[in-house]
Amino acid sequence: MENCVFCKIINREIPSEIVYEDEKVIAFKDVNPAAPIHILVVPKKHIETLLDVSEGDSALIAHIYQVINKIARDNEFADQGFRVIANCGRDSGQEVMHIHFHVLAGKKLGDKIVG
Repeated sequence: MENCVFCKIINREIPSEIVYEDEKVIAFKDVNPAAPIHILVVPKKHIETLLDVSEGDSALIAHIYQVINKIARDNEFADQGFRVIANCGRDSGQEVMHIHFHVLAGKKLGDKIVG
């Protein structure tokens, strides 16, 4: 998608602080963090919402969670715990219509859900 901010980050049209990248996924620090550690994990394939994930995307979604685990271990917050949030649609707080997973860590997270 030409106007998608995440596609522009993937294509290096917009700078970001990348913490992980491979052929399927990019992960970068959120510019408006909701926790001391706030990383967005984004598939390079443009999928608008979780409702648009197809059966053929199963391996990609599994890979995303493997990448999240790697990031947590490599950045030494796996043992303390972390939260993963994926919003679906505008009313949920999804601001960018390209699926992405928020990884929050670095402090004790309360019951408040953030997006």
